[in-house]
Amino acid sequence: MFDPIFSRILKAPMARGAEALMERHITATQVTLAGFAAAVLCATAVAYGYYAIGLVFLIVNRLADGMDGALARMTHPTDFGAYLDMVLDFVAFTAIAGSFAAGRPDHAIAAVVVAASLMGLASTFLGFAVIAAARGLIPDMQSKPFTMAGGIVETSEITMFLLIVLVMPDLFPTAAWIFSAACWVTMAQRIFEARATFERG
Repeated sequence: MFDPIFSRILKAPMARGAEALMERHITATQVTLAGFAAAVLCATAVAYGYYAIGLVFLIVNRLADGMDGALARMTHPTDFGAYLDMVLDFVAFTAIAGSFAAGRPDHAIAAVVVAASLMGLASTFLGFAVIAAARGLIPDMQSKPFTMAGGIVETSEITMFLLIVLVMPDLFPTAAWIFSAACWVTMAQRIFEARATFERG
């Protein structure tokens, strides 16, 4: 929902960061992998109850996620790079959310629900993109390999949820149920949109 807004705000700073990385001959794939490594460290820190450290690694992960795309566009964007970025993003989000169960067993049910909700988002995201692309329903497929159907929860909302629960981990169960409900509403929106799109196509 907020992705277009944050994209406009962060476009210039991310471009400057990408330029600095390009000058050092760092590739977009290297940034993607570094960002994923930060996410793994975030999940590990959360599992052991070090939420402040986890917050730092989450911020690193999100910065890397913004800069790898900007860097790819400045050099040579590839379909595999876009694919790898998307796959690792969803693995990272799920791992971080799930790590709250390891650190606090009383948060286990909420963490499992969040993980399932994130997988639902991933399936509606990728399922729509694959079928729509195969049927030629996405006109800008060359410039944007992964097109997401609409909905409340996108990358910005997932990031905000993780930031909130890392800053205030005691709020995790309440925030998790609210976030998961928003995810399910988003899945329903995408399913209905997909049905309408495919029937028109």
